[in-house]
Amino acid sequence: MPVAARSIGEALVTIAGRDRVRDDIGSLDAAIVDGLRPRWVVGPASIDELSRVIALAQDAGLAVVPRGTGSSLELGHPPSRVDVVLDLADLDRVIEYNPDDLTITVQAGMAAGTLAALLAPHRQWLPIDPPGIAARTLGGVTATNASGPLRARFGGLRDLLLGVRFVQPDGVVTWGGSKVVKSVSGYDVPKLMVGALGTLGVLAELTLRLHPLPDSERSWLVPLDRPQAAQDFVARLIDSPLQPSRVELFNDNAARRLLAESGSAGVAVSIGSVADAVRDQGERLGALAKAVDAGVVPLPEGFWSKVSSAMEPPPGWTALHVTSLAGHLADTVDAIGDIVRTAASNADVRLSGCASFGTLRLLMGGASVAEMAAVTTRVRAWVGDVGGSAVIARGPVELRRTVDPWGPVEPGALGLMRALRNEFDPKRVLNPGRYVGGL
Repeated sequence: MPVAARSIGEALVTIAGRDRVRDDIGSLDAAIVDGLRPRWVVGPASIDELSRVIALAQDAGLAVVPRGTGSSLELGHPPSRVDVVLDLADLDRVIEYNPDDLTITVQAGMAAGTLAALLAPHRQWLPIDPPGIAARTLGGVTATNASGPLRARFGGLRDLLLGVRFVQPDGVVTWGGSKVVKSVSGYDVPKLMVGALGTLGVLAELTLRLHPLPDSERSWLVPLDRPQAAQDFVARLIDSPLQPSRVELFNDNAARRLLAESGSAGVAVSIGSVADAVRDQGERLGALAKAVDAGVVPLPEGFWSKVSSAMEPPPGWTALHVTSLAGHLADTVDAIGDIVRTAASNADVRLSGCASFGTLRLLMGGASVAEMAAVTTRVRAWVGDVGGSAVIARGPVELRRTVDPWGPVEPGALGLMRALRNEFDPKRVLNPGRYVGGL
C-alpha cells in the first residue's frame, strides 16, 4: 500500500477505531459499486465520527459513497470514483420521540421496519411504503425519494420530513428545518435533501411527521382488463367523496404474482378509518365499480406486504419509474405494452403504479441490455410528448452506461442543480458523477 494511502487508513482508524475501518479484500469486494472497488469501508458509530471521516476525505481528495442497505446503488449514473464507502447502518438510534406531537427524530441509518415496530405500541406510523420498505434505511429512502402506494393519500418524504441534520462535504454538521409540525423555518433545506442521493450532504438525523394508525383498514381489487376502463374508474374515484389510502394499478402479470390464479389486471384500493366509515366507503366503492361494469374482490390481509416484495426487482432485473398524467394513464399503459412487445417480446414484465397520479413502476426481467435500452428510449420519448419522464431506478451498469438513467433535463433546471452542487460540494466529494447531468 502506498505511504499516502497507509497514512489515510491510519487516520481513519484513529477516528473510527480499527473494528470500524475495513480494507481487507473480502470487505472491499462486498462494497463494490458499479465495478469500482473502494479503498476503505468505514462504519462510523456517531455523527462526530461521521463528520470527521468526511472532513478527512475532502482534505485528502477522496470520493465518498454513503450506503444504508445498498438497495438503491443502481440508481443514477455509475459514480466516477469510489474511495470510501460509508456504512451508516450503526447510526440507528432514536434521538427524540414526542407521541403527543406526532413527531420523531431518528438517526438516518434506522431501518423503516425498526421504526414501525417502535411506533406500533402508540398506534402511530410513518406512511411510506416503497418496495422492500421494511429493510431499507430511512436515510436511504429520503436520499432516493422512494415512495409506494401510500403516496396516493399521504404524499412522499417531502411531505413527511420536517427537519434534517446532515454533514456537509467539509465535515461541518448542519441542521435544516424544524422539530415541530407548524414551523416553516428552514423548510427548503429538508426538501433539497430529498432525492439528492447524498450529493449535497450525508444525512445523519431525520425529524419525521407521523400519522395515527387507522382503527380499521380494508382493501379491494376492482378487476379491469382494459387500461381505459381502469382510467375511467380512477377518474370516478377521484371525483367521489371517498378517501382511499392507496389506488394502485396492476397488470395481469403483477396481479397473478400477488394473488396466484385469482389475480387479474385491475385497480387495488385500500381505505383506512374507523370501522363504520370503512364499511360505508367500501359499499360506495362497489357502486363506483358497478358504474364501469366491474365488481370488487376483497383482498386478504397482508396483501400490501406482498406488493412490497413483488414489486422489488429480483437481481438482474431492471426497474423504470415512469411519470405521466392520470388523464393519460390508459394511453401510457397501452404504449408501454406496445413498446415492450416490439422491443423485448420475451421479457417478463410486471407493471404497477399510483393510478391517481399517473406514475408507473415497470419491472423487466429476461431482457438484454440492448432490449432494455430500446424500451427505455422509446418509453421516454412517448411520455416526453405529454410532459412525463422515465428514470432507470435500478438496472445493470452496462445499461446505465448505454442510456442516461435520468433522461433529458430542461437546461434551466440542470443549471440550478449544478449551482447547488457547486455551492454544497465544489470538490465533488460525495457520490461524484452519479446525479443528474453527471453531477
